[in-house]
Amino acid sequence: MKNVQRRIQIARGQHYADLVLRNAMLVNVCSGECYPADVAVADGRVVGISEPGAGYRGVTEVDLTGRWLAPGLMDGHMHIESTMLVLPEFARLVVPRGVTTVMLDPHEFANVMGVAGIRYVLESGRNLPLSAYVMLSSCVPASSFESPYQVLLAEDLLPLLDDPQVLGLAEMMNIPGVLGGDEQVLAKIAATLQHGLVVDGHAPGVNSFDLSAYAVAGIMSDHECVTAEEGRQRLRLGMWLMIREGSAARNLEALLPLIQELHPPRAFFVTDDRDPQDLTSRGHIDSMVRRAIELGLDPVEAIRLASYNTAQYFRLYDRGAIAPGSIADLVVLDDLRSFQVAAVYKAGQLVAKDGTLLPGQVPETLPTVEAATGTIHIGTITKDHLRIPGRPGLVEVIGIEPGQIITRHLREEAPLFEGAVVADPARDLLKLVVIERHHASQRVGLGLVKGFGLHKGAIASSVAHDAHNIVIAGACDDDILRAAYALEEMGGGFACVVDGLVRARVPLPIAGLVSPLPVTELVQQLHTLDAVAAELGCRLEHPGMTLSFLSLSVIPSLKLTDQGLIDVETFTLSPLQR
Repeated sequence: MKNVQRRIQIARGQHYADLVLRNAMLVNVCSGECYPADVAVADGRVVGISEPGAGYRGVTEVDLTGRWLAPGLMDGHMHIESTMLVLPEFARLVVPRGVTTVMLDPHEFANVMGVAGIRYVLESGRNLPLSAYVMLSSCVPASSFESPYQVLLAEDLLPLLDDPQVLGLAEMMNIPGVLGGDEQVLAKIAATLQHGLVVDGHAPGVNSFDLSAYAVAGIMSDHECVTAEEGRQRLRLGMWLMIREGSAARNLEALLPLIQELHPPRAFFVTDDRDPQDLTSRGHIDSMVRRAIELGLDPVEAIRLASYNTAQYFRLYDRGAIAPGSIADLVVLDDLRSFQVAAVYKAGQLVAKDGTLLPGQVPETLPTVEAATGTIHIGTITKDHLRIPGRPGLVEVIGIEPGQIITRHLREEAPLFEGAVVADPARDLLKLVVIERHHASQRVGLGLVKGFGLHKGAIASSVAHDAHNIVIAGACDDDILRAAYALEEMGGGFACVVDGLVRARVPLPIAGLVSPLPVTELVQQLHTLDAVAAELGCRLEHPGMTLSFLSLSVIPSLKLTDQGLIDVETFTLSPLQR
């Protein structure tokens, strides 16, 4: 009560504010305007806005003449694991870019570690100059065709719903479960709604009656739209449109015309999955704001899509705008159209300046979870496990779509040797292998993939959405096996093997997903991996990222898990040869 009384008095100009930002060009996402203003801050909140020089006084005063003042940016849906960084290192990278709030789906940690993975992210996100909220992972595994560390049931998630950092249930990928009324799926949704929280969606290709059924179950959003028509369908049903621009899936340009036509209030920006190379070169949510402006969107609306709208969806009514009572997460811009960040304030405190996080903003030590190390257990895998008996005729082939996480369902003449299907690099056909890695079950899924371009060698990853088993694309079984054991030796990550030698490695010893290194060192390791792959003929910009999505059984069209080939269109196991 006393704090509110104090703020009222400061707002009336009767007492000094903690901070006054003078002569700013205020970016008002509530009214859609930019205009000169002084902004007074107390107790970490905006308490008053006035015309320049109208009377607010502050213990600290900063003159922002010639600069813009915008609300801090928010990412409405992302996976910290895709950055391959621990949360403090991620904060060092994105807060100076103007990002002050993120909504994390720790789906990858949850698949590898169970509930302990979600708790690890919650603990890692505390005491940072970044509000790190968590959406509880709804589908562990993503489908019955994937093999995680353990299955998470509604009863496992219920205790976490009371944590103030938990905002709801993350992307509900089990579309058949929703549409078929699966009791476990509906129990997770119902518990979330009963807590007054939100339920995120994940509905690629869902439309018509099924989309209505998906929405009526209580699912409120979707980040899988790749066309404006899909986005329009969701908006017309009252769903929120998450506009995604990740590293592998980039949908901003396709969906932006819909925003320019309708200016819908129920739309906001998300990154979903961005790798460290992309983060250091393009940026984070700030890059989406810049790109939207370049494509002709009004700058205030672009910033609104990255702040106010996001906060409204998550019912964080005390942030996302510069208005009395709002948390003072503020970004000072040297230039509005290029979103050139000069300084960042978090809850009224200066935390970053001139592209650098100020000292002392992140803890020196990280939460430790024993279950986060030593998570690669492949058992004894031999070349016999990799043999694919075959006959002349057509085989099912996963076709890579560059720049997308969807794949094509191809059929090619079987490459055969001594009665077995083998890789044929001359035809750009590599063997694709997925090895269960949580319980050393020796279960191996086998198939073929087209689009890597490797002439020889093998590329392996323990980052394999969503269950994160070992996935390897290779030209020969010897290199495939060597790559699998190389990952086990280093606790997970990426490896490129040629003629039995590990030519490049990127250790990710935290759950086989994340590196403890600074981002500059991690990026250098990834560059080396990409360069070696390019030497071997790989045509993909980031082959490790592409590889990591080839086992995701809920994204069309054809994928491979440790259980076999999955036809995602029919949601059935598919034989390699029919």
